[in-house]
Order: sequence, then C-alpha cells, then structure tokens
Amino acid sequence: MKMENIRTDLALENQEHISESGHDLSGVDVTTEIDDKLDITVTWVSITDETGASAMGKPVGNYVTIESGAMKENDTAAHEEIIKILARKLGKLHNLQPGAVILIVGLGNRYVTPDALGPQVCEKILVTRHIGEDSMPQDLQGRVRAVSALAPGVMGITGIETAEIVKGVADKIKPDIIIAVDALAARRTSRINATIQMSDAGINPGAGLGNKRAAINKATMGVPVIAVGVPTVVDAATLVNDTMERMLDEMAEAAPDEGTFYDMLRGLQDVERYGLIREILDPYDNMFVTPKDVDAVIGRLAGIIASAFNIALHPGITQADVNRYLN
Repeated sequence: MKMENIRTDLALENQEHISESGHDLSGVDVTTEIDDKLDITVTWVSITDETGASAMGKPVGNYVTIESGAMKENDTAAHEEIIKILARKLGKLHNLQPGAVILIVGLGNRYVTPDALGPQVCEKILVTRHIGEDSMPQDLQGRVRAVSALAPGVMGITGIETAEIVKGVADKIKPDIIIAVDALAARRTSRINATIQMSDAGINPGAGLGNKRAAINKATMGVPVIAVGVPTVVDAATLVNDTMERMLDEMAEAAPDEGTFYDMLRGLQDVERYGLIREILDPYDNMFVTPKDVDAVIGRLAGIIASAFNIALHPGITQADVNRYLN
C-alpha cells in the first residue's frame, strides 16, 4: 500500500505529525503561548535551515498559528482580542517603516464561499494609496500608510496566472511588502475556520484546494511577502480519518478488548490509516468538505483579519476609526 502524507497547509500540523512519528526535527524551533481564560493558543514555528525545511516540506521562515474556537462563533469580545494578537504578531513578522507602501492581495474565487476569504478581506480594508495628503481627513493625517488592495481572481476566470497579475501590479506601484490572504486546508477538522496562520515565507495560491499555482514570495515578487491563511476545508479522507479515530477512542472506553481487527486498526499509525482511507475512497479522493455555516463564518473571519491589518498597517488607527471611514 502506498503511504501518503496527510494533506495540510499548516506548518504546525506538519510539526505535530513529525513529532508524533518520533522523527528528528533539527532546524525547527517551536514556542507556544496559551491563554486558558480566552481559549486562544499562539504557536510560533521557525524553520531555520534547509534540514528543517526538508523535514517540514515548507520553505525556511516563520509560521505563526493562532487557534481559537471563538473565531467561528459570533463572539465579539473574543474577536477583539484575536484582532489585537493578530496585529501584534504581524508586526513581529515584518517591521514596517512609517512611509511604507503595502499591497494586500486577496487570493481565491469570490464565487466559491470556502475560497472567498481573500476577496472578502479586501472588501474590508482601509485603502489609502489613492488619497493625497491634501485630501486626507484631518484626523487621519500622519496616521496612515499607503495601502492598496487587489483581488485578482483565479486563473479559471481570468485566464492569467495569479502570480503574473500580482507581479505586474507590484512592478507598477512598487510596494515595500505584499500581504497575501488565501484559504488553506487542515489535517484536523477541529482547526477548520478556527485557525489563522501567518508566514513570512510566501504562498502558493490555491494550495488549500489542492490546486497549487505559481508561488508568490520574495523570490518571485522582489519584495517580502507575508502569507495569511485560514483552513476552510478538509479533504474527505481527513474527515473519515478523524471520524475513525474518535470512533476507536470511544470503543476503547466502552470495550477495551475488542479483538484482532480492532487491535489492527488501533495499531496503525495516523499516516498509514490515512493512506488506507484514501485508497478506499478512490476515485472520490479529490473531494473537500466544509461546514454548512461557512457563509457566515467566512464573513466573520474576513472581518477579523481585515481589522487586524487595518490596525497593524495604519499607526494610531483604532477600530472605531476604521468603522467610521469604511461604513
């Protein structure tokens, strides 16, 4: 049986899988902050050399993961705290100068809800590059950077590689940094719509839906690229694997001595069980699953991410200021 790695775009999940397998993680540093009161976990995974990059299957760089089940709930207080954390961590990933020019790119297909996160974020960004200093409201003068937002669509609609569009715009407006937002895929169903990953290593558009396109990173764009993503889907095999794992745990509690077949299933490593499930599901393996309330959740997540960007990118701007000029 051919064994395959479980599909995920989260560096944290790659690190967890390698650690669970007992393999060496040289070249990878991990730090975790947990706020039990607010149920928010922040994990910083740093891939420091090519050894770590090879083991993780991801480029050298920093990967910050913020996890909270409150992200997908209508919990305003929790969202405000997540926005603050996200803004602070974004500032740590890249030190923006006061006069920096920023290009925010919303990747994905606005007509496919689980893939519409990027375009929806762009709709909520306080864009300012087009406003001259003389036209700027007095209370915003000296408090904003030049920010642009672009939702280039997907190649199936435009016929143009997304990276080509972004590169063309970047060459024209010459941003100091690009921030790209996209939908991702997760290994654990519990992380769907409940996790935000930020990275200074760039992104491959369409990765979350298994359709990787040309990379958008510092090497291809000529400027630093911060990638921000939320896992909005899991593939069918991951969902079945998680279900089977929970079922086996329940069976173990109810009847510890279930027999040879049960012992065999319990003895399979996660990647082995996943590979078996993918073979059984063939030719339906290319299916992705998303929660039924994804429309409302994507709207909330877009609001959280856009608010964090607005606060982090415009010094001295508050959420109240953002609401005043966007609504």
